[in-house]
Amino acid sequence: MPTKAAAHTALLDHLRRTLPGRVIDEVAGVAGPIEDRAPGFRIFRIHPAHPGDWWLYVTSGCWASTQHGGHGTEFFLAAPRDEWVNLESVTMNAYYHCGPVHQRLDVGHTVPIGRPWLDDSDCDHYLVSLPYPLGPEFEVCSWGDGAHARILWLLPITRAEKDFRREGGLEALECLFEEHAIDPVDPARPSVI
Repeated sequence: MPTKAAAHTALLDHLRRTLPGRVIDEVAGVAGPIEDRAPGFRIFRIHPAHPGDWWLYVTSGCWASTQHGGHGTEFFLAAPRDEWVNLESVTMNAYYHCGPVHQRLDVGHTVPIGRPWLDDSDCDHYLVSLPYPLGPEFEVCSWGDGAHARILWLLPITRAEKDFRREGGLEALECLFEEHAIDPVDPARPSVI
């Protein structure tokens, strides 16, 4: 049976391999009840590769708390700048995901943030998505005898986009994102709906 420590080490190695040369800090999640659901929960805070590049926040601990047969999920958030609220966001998402089984998140699910994502953004939900900007190699972190963590993207979206996804489907929403060439880390981006 894979261990939490092995998963944590494998994830860090995976991030170093798929995001070469980037500074990676390991920080605690935001204080609160996350420890009850994901003991030892951590966040890998990944600095931009160059000015104007994205900050990335990757969870470590969701896999250990929810994995089944060595297979589980971690999440990442991309942001235009380093702020405490980004740590809060990924901690909150991890807390939700690591709760009862019916709360497990997967591609296409949406999660209310309960406030604007950043600043006064119209984005107040996350869409759980494939990590398109980082590529398929980034998505799967494997180690040991077949254990793996799938790393999914928390993409900030508006309420209208969330409603459209529910009615029109995930693929239709993703096509609109591509058609409008959205900047996924711009808090001021307009809704595509």
